[in-house]
Amino acid sequence: MTTTGPIPPEVDGVPDAPTGRLTSPHPAPSTSVGGGDVPDPLTVGRRLRHVRQESGRTLGDVAAEIGMSASALSLIENGKREPRLSVLNALAQALGTQLSELLTTAPPSRRAALEIRLERAQRGEGYDALGLPRVKIGPRLPTEALEALVGLHEAMAASSAERAATPEHARRANLGLRERMRAADNYFGEIEDEAAQLLGAINYTGGPVGRVSVDRMAAHLGFSLVHTGDLPGSTRTVTDLQHKRIYLPQPEAGQHDSRSLALQALGHLVLGHDVPVDYAEFLTQRVEINYFAASVLMPQEGAVQLLRQAMDAKDIAIEDLRDAFAVSYETAAHRFTNLATRHLGIPVHFMRIGQDGVIYKAYENDGVIFPSDATGAIEGQRVCRAWTARRVFEQPDLSQAFCAYTDTRSGTYWCTAAIDRTPAGVFSVNVGVRYQDVKWMRGRETTHRATSRCPDPTCCNLPPADLADRWSGNAWPSARAHSHLLAAMPPGVFPGVDDTEVYRFLDRHAPA
Repeated sequence: MTTTGPIPPEVDGVPDAPTGRLTSPHPAPSTSVGGGDVPDPLTVGRRLRHVRQESGRTLGDVAAEIGMSASALSLIENGKREPRLSVLNALAQALGTQLSELLTTAPPSRRAALEIRLERAQRGEGYDALGLPRVKIGPRLPTEALEALVGLHEAMAASSAERAATPEHARRANLGLRERMRAADNYFGEIEDEAAQLLGAINYTGGPVGRVSVDRMAAHLGFSLVHTGDLPGSTRTVTDLQHKRIYLPQPEAGQHDSRSLALQALGHLVLGHDVPVDYAEFLTQRVEINYFAASVLMPQEGAVQLLRQAMDAKDIAIEDLRDAFAVSYETAAHRFTNLATRHLGIPVHFMRIGQDGVIYKAYENDGVIFPSDATGAIEGQRVCRAWTARRVFEQPDLSQAFCAYTDTRSGTYWCTAAIDRTPAGVFSVNVGVRYQDVKWMRGRETTHRATSRCPDPTCCNLPPADLADRWSGNAWPSARAHSHLLAAMPPGVFPGVDDTEVYRFLDRHAPA
């Protein structure tokens, strides 16, 4: 698939292996958005057929020259068999062209592009459920009919995706994502390897990865980073694939660290992402690029060395990880969850919650039980008032991390939480470990302790009896509705992104 729109701005599938990538439940064609990988068999086949017909050669003629049957060559041209590189090289020589011509990711013509799109639609999982016969795609099929069929299939797919894009759909996608992350201990070695290779390409030797280093990584991949003050409001970054530019917000715009944003955009290129087919795949890609950015900013080798030294001293602290690599507390906390179980043998949990206790992000592999709805989703649920993640808001000094023990229905956990102030509000970032693992953590000597009986409503969901007696029937609050939990998901391939805004932006900034 050749990408015609922007790379997704900037958060699942099953891990390939315990150290592999997250892969989507709906595998996309193998073509990378950067155009550097081998295209999928359909595109290869159409380019091969185009070159053969342009040269006036027949199937049998070319097949005989390279020692294969005409039927086998026909399967390759129809995208039903993936050819070995040696076969493609022989075909290129027989047709008097370069191998790169056959491996170009763009279809050879508009008609070929339409044929590829129709073939993909008919091979999709949903087509068989329609109970329709397959249309034979060949030269006798009029281009107008081809356009109509492609348009119908894509309109149906868009309509289906929009109907499915409900809050429940999003929560189920998040649930599946969290389960796959837990199964891999939130560690993905393939992404770690990609990050290490990119760092090696710029001769990184250690310490914080600064803006200059990120610029060099982008240049190594053939891209330049451009800061601008007029990014479309629905985007965090925009990548111009044609002119090899990545547009980032101006530092004074109050956006996230531009290093992270730039690395997330580069992550789509390095990880070979295609345009997501649904919201679940969009989430997968978002998790992967966030992981990639963190593994570049906090390289595995240096981070693990620091953590092991701290473990030997029984003095692990998220703050030290943050300060050593000049990243945010939340980035350091996330990175700790990537490395703690695989390299230190410490199961962990992580939360990001609002001042009202509502969960925005969470992960666990240590047995802690998050509040959840009937589907098992935790986003939008409110954590217990006794949990450290909420108690941190009550501390007099919000600049310091707060440590406490909490006895819960699934065991006792020690947690450290810090306040994160953002343009969107004030949040708590919390990392926790089981009681048996607290011996490795700084702050374990804290005397702060609480007991959570949730989901027992008498724990913190019902007001104390004296307050209830005094005010029940005499209070009428105006509720602040969490409308984002009720609204349909924003439409579009990249949820909420306005394509017209993006294309106008690229027109304004394209080199003359």
